[in-house]
Amino acid sequence: MLTNINIFISSILLTLQELWSHRLRAFLSILGISIGIFCMVSVKMMVDSVERNVKSSFNRLGDNVVFIDRFPWTQEADQKWWIFLKRPMPSYQDFKKIQEKVQSAKHVAIRGIMMGADLKYLNNTVSNLPIAVPTHELADILNMEFSNGRFFAPIESSLGSPVIVLGNNVAAELFPNIDPIGKQVRFMGRMVRVVGVLKREGKSILGDGFDDVALVPYNYLRRYTNLDGETFRPLLFVQAKDGVSIDQLKDEITGVLRAERKLRPTQEDNFALNQLSLLTSLLDGIFVVLNVAGGIIGMFALLVGGFGIANIMFVSVKERTGMIGIKKSLGAKRRVILFEFLFEAIVLSIIGGFIGLLLVIGLANVGNRFVDAFEMVVSVQNVYFGIIISVIIGIVAGFIPALQASRMNPVEAIRQNF
Repeated sequence: MLTNINIFISSILLTLQELWSHRLRAFLSILGISIGIFCMVSVKMMVDSVERNVKSSFNRLGDNVVFIDRFPWTQEADQKWWIFLKRPMPSYQDFKKIQEKVQSAKHVAIRGIMMGADLKYLNNTVSNLPIAVPTHELADILNMEFSNGRFFAPIESSLGSPVIVLGNNVAAELFPNIDPIGKQVRFMGRMVRVVGVLKREGKSILGDGFDDVALVPYNYLRRYTNLDGETFRPLLFVQAKDGVSIDQLKDEITGVLRAERKLRPTQEDNFALNQLSLLTSLLDGIFVVLNVAGGIIGMFALLVGGFGIANIMFVSVKERTGMIGIKKSLGAKRRVILFEFLFEAIVLSIIGGFIGLLLVIGLANVGNRFVDAFEMVVSVQNVYFGIIISVIIGIVAGFIPALQASRMNPVEAIRQNF
């Protein structure tokens, strides 16, 4: 056991000595490995970061919500868009019927979007603001959190009271260093009362946060305009009761909507029942393609780096042929010689891998300074991935030179020094 430890330590020292003696050659050899690891891990890091951001945005909705729209959230929407475009938009009447007749629904909400609105408080104005126009149930479905105040009360939602909820950034811009709760802001020429400020969500790659949005009750804006039109992009949210499967909920919604829209048995549905799993499955395919693309680019660089390490190892074996002969004549076994050169190749590759990982970490730090949509994080799994790939490349690139060195005849090897 002690002998093996001594051999291992001496192999490490010899390897480091050889690398230091041929610094330029070693650097050129590991450069390809560094570039390859950088390409593979950086793409994987960015894809993982985007995927984590997207799924965290989805998670707040849960997997028990059905979204009713004209278009399905599948590739079919691109293939048959002209058919789906003729479908009627989800309407307030649809919302009321589902709320009344779908027994398996826990919450039902409708939401419209009004673009380009202005809000004003004294001399402060926020222009070109998107206004979400939901019923009060949306807060329960989306699990909205508040830094101050509350959401619309059911009575305020039903009566269409002149109240408003502000996104965090909107509140900060309209009311710097002032508590906005209870204040009156001007919206569409009328005064509405602030009842709540949403908790800051931060940037999202989907752009679906409420930081830069204000919300007014659906029935309030419905007094002044037709929210069922395409301009307001109405969307229905239906959340299943506890213990109710999503398929059961969809079947019940289908029956109610078909009856409400007076569709004959032979007619196809003129609405789409979407759920998050449709989007996540579509995005999973995109993420796989991006990972494969990054892997292919990285593999070409690793291939060049692998050949570089193999080349330096063949040269190293050639230069140390006499030393190999002396070691073998003194009783060194083949596996010791094999391990010595194989270990040197692995060390070269790991050094290249660590340099590549440092470049990825640098990319993440720089990227986070300029990209607000999502945070780039080099996960522990990505670090392990880079190290494992480096070790594999080192083993593959160094095995044949190491095997060649271990099989040398000691007498012929020593003669080459003379």
